[in-house]
Amino acid sequence: MTIEEIQNQVIEEFSMYDDWMDKYNYLIQISEDLIPLSPAHKTEENLIDGCQSKVWLHTEFAGGKIFYMADSDAIITKGLITLLIRVLSARTPQEIINADLFFIEKIGLQENLSPTRSNGLLAMIKKMKLYALAYQAKGEK
Repeated sequence: MTIEEIQNQVIEEFSMYDDWMDKYNYLIQISEDLIPLSPAHKTEENLIDGCQSKVWLHTEFAGGKIFYMADSDAIITKGLITLLIRVLSARTPQEIINADLFFIEKIGLQENLSPTRSNGLLAMIKKMKLYALAYQAKGEK
């Protein structure tokens, strides 16, 4: 599936819920899909700056693709990073750099998150794209 197809799938899943409390519950539910991050990767270096809660992001590069792993100490934030990983993980650096994450607006995340969570979401996206730029700069395409 392409990044666009996965985003459309996410939009469709969220469209099943009319109420934002139900959407928050869905975020909590999908956070349970996040593979636990090894304690060895829960380091200061892997913490994302700009998030109110703690979010650790670890990457691995294999076969020309970036694989993201993450964890958070806040359940909603964990759901948000789960969505981002679902959309961006197992992609080439160029695909990640070029990705237009339209699903965020389409499902109403920006306007329904608190300002601090919204800032945290942007910080997560920025960090994921920075990793892609770093891998691309190393010539790992």
